[in-house]
Amino acid sequence: MTINDPRILAELRALYPRYEAALVSNDVDTLMSMFWARSEVMRFGVAENLYGPEELAAFRKGRSAGNLARKVTRLDIVSFGEDFGSITLEFEREGDSGTVRGRQSQVWVRLEEGWQIVSAHVSLLPAN
Repeated sequence: MTINDPRILAELRALYPRYEAALVSNDVDTLMSMFWARSEVMRFGVAENLYGPEELAAFRKGRSAGNLARKVTRLDIVSFGEDFGSITLEFEREGDSGTVRGRQSQVWVRLEEGWQIVSAHVSLLPAN
């Protein structure tokens, strides 16, 4: 198995800006198109555990579109073979009480419908 094939890394690197733009603009349709549309998909958030596309969509549609902008301070992409990869990052967001720091991880798999996020996790770090 090839780890970090430059061709596969380039494919994943090209997908990430699309995800980030959809996230900060609350483009629910684009976000949902990037997640696997099967009951096995999951996203663990700061205060929620979401299982299946229906729960993910309900969360996205019910989320406030305010203050979603963030600064990505670290982005790492790793590929394993031609059909599996992970994207992890650290971010900062300005909040009412100052800078909030967090992290995000996504597991991407190339399926028949193309690259899809099959699992994601977002968490915040304690204030300094």
